Amino acid sequence: MKHLSFSIFCLLLISHVVAQTPPATWQEHWFEHNQLLSRKFYDNDVAVYYDNDVSTSVTWPYAFCGDVWRYTKSVYGSFGSDPHMFAIFHTNKYSGGHPSTYFDASHDNRNVIDVGPGPWTSGANNDLDIVTHEVAHIVEGASKGVKNSPAFGIWGDSKWAEIFIYDVYRGLGRTSDVTRWYNLMINGASSFPRANTYWFRDWFYPIYSAYGGTQTLNRYFTLLSQYFPKSGNAYTRGMNWGEFIHFWSGAAGVNLKPLATTAFGWPASYETQFNQARIDFPFTYPDGAVTVYKDCSYGGYAIPLLPGSYTLAQLQAKGILNDDISSLRVQSGYKVTLYWDNNFTGTTLVKTADDDCLVNEGWNDKASSLIVASTFTVLSEATSPLTAKTSADEVATGSKELEIYPNPARNTIYLTAPDDLSGGLVRIYDIMGRQVLQGKPVSNRLDVSKLSTGVYTLIFTKDGKSVSKRFVK
Repeated sequence: MKHLSFSIFCLLLISHVVAQTPPATWQEHWFEHNQLLSRKFYDNDVAVYYDNDVSTSVTWPYAFCGDVWRYTKSVYGSFGSDPHMFAIFHTNKYSGGHPSTYFDASHDNRNVIDVGPGPWTSGANNDLDIVTHEVAHIVEGASKGVKNSPAFGIWGDSKWAEIFIYDVYRGLGRTSDVTRWYNLMINGASSFPRANTYWFRDWFYPIYSAYGGTQTLNRYFTLLSQYFPKSGNAYTRGMNWGEFIHFWSGAAGVNLKPLATTAFGWPASYETQFNQARIDFPFTYPDGAVTVYKDCSYGGYAIPLLPGSYTLAQLQAKGILNDDISSLRVQSGYKVTLYWDNNFTGTTLVKTADDDCLVNEGWNDKASSLIVASTFTVLSEATSPLTAKTSADEVATGSKELEIYPNPARNTIYLTAPDDLSGGLVRIYDIMGRQVLQGKPVSNRLDVSKLSTGVYTLIFTKDGKSVSKRFVK
């Protein structure tokens, strides 16, 4: 009986392995595609196919496609019963690429990326980007066992892919591609939903950098599968703008209306849709990463604040008076630094949790400026190749005690540390290790408006000791 059971087990195992083995050839039968494809590589996660015009010397897709797909499944879960992604490459035909998912009979119910025109000989830059772009469409069209992408009518063909690609490169540790892609995306403007909309810079990257990175991207699809209307295993309609902001707010864990207003504008229709979405889809989130209160025990006015730097004038514009904060709530994953004086100067107090009364610490009605920041770190603290410009001891410190806000920066950065920074020297180096700026911070503030968009390393030196920190602009 034991031998019979073992034989049955082996037969079942063999059947499973055979069923999961990608075919040696595959005849295309979709759109204008009619090539007979040959399998060039496969493992437990990916199967790579070429048409007859792809050079056999091209081998980088074997590892790269597998790495991207494995990372994708580690973040978003499985996509159907077959663990494989089928990656098809063409040369001298077609333009761009297209995806398909295991829901689609048109591609034999397989997760597919189909790309051309090649020739794929570089194995870098656009060769990598187009592959990862098409995987992004598989994710948006088949995550969590549900077909379709309700947000496609809003973010179109590329906007979701932009942050997806950034995250994949970061997750795979492809540092140079992270920097290259960030620099390509950060100033990319769109005309939708209004002229000069910067989707990556003003929407997706701030969400990613301030609210949890990879986990936030995954939470969006989880919420969508739990709440958005569907019939069987398919979403039944697209979402409107208010619903879009609501679902991303749920994923981020904070009300993103202020961020959306900056990124997209906020017409009356968005307000109506957003309020209705909060009723129709009853998941909740706080209205700010930090909420400050006029009185102790969370009394008086309550003003929610998103991550950012707030001078006295900016606080007053939100209805927060000078020297008027008595208690505050801090959401998990955030911190607030209170400053005794305006423009982030004077004595500081850092809070990473709720405080129902600031009296005991001598901070009742004392704050004149503040900074709200995420405790999630987007960029590695690894340093740039600065050996030609500085000593190894300077670069190696990598102190966590020096903080730079805001990060990403625009025109001005602010430095904070437990010790007094006055009299110190700041040097800033680009990604190639070239010094691009040197100076002394004025009131802990440094003008970086003349720096180009990119990733930089800041080294602060005082009394013979140095610390380093990375930031992006």
